[in-house]
Formats: sequence, structure tokens, C-alpha cells
Amino acid sequence: MVVPYQKPGIPASAGLTVEQCEKAAWAVESGEVSGRRRWRGAGAINASLAVALGVRLPLSFYELPVIGSFQERVYNLVAANRGKLPGDEPYCNQRPEECC
Repeated sequence: MVVPYQKPGIPASAGLTVEQCEKAAWAVESGEVSGRRRWRGAGAINASLAVALGVRLPLSFYELPVIGSFQERVYNLVAANRGKLPGDEPYCNQRPEECC
């Protein structure tokens, strides 16, 4: 399930802060909070792809040291420039009643 971090209580429910969510994408396993795995940045993208495709291959590929490091560098470059990239209207602009 994809949930925007801007919805009240979502970051805390995943054991994250709003600041962490503002800096990077996160993927969090369902289950008990203390036992959930969390992925940040490129790892989150790979975890999401693995779930969407129904295979672990994207995460296995990401876990290779050179590949994961390269993907993180590319993710950080894109994240640092996300405001300059074309995209969709921010979630809270679309649904102000759901945001603080």
C-alpha cells in the first residue's frame, strides 16, 4: 500500500520522522513496528518494485555492493533536484482536507 507521508500520523506509524520522509522515499514492511524492515532512497524504490513485480530480484540486485552504491548516488542526485523536475501536483495541494 502506498501512503503519502503528509497524512497526519503516517511517519510516526512507520517509526519515521517527518524530516526523514521529506528527504527521501521510504518503504516499510507491514507487521509489528519493531520487527519491520525499512528501506530508504534507492532501496525503497527497489523494495517497491519487488512488491509490484512479485519477485525479489530488484532487492537482490540492489544488495550487490557496487550496484546499490551506484543506485543510491543516482537517487540522491534526483532527490536533490526534485523541485526542478516536472511532476505531479503535491499531495497536500490535491487533498488539503487530509493534511495539516
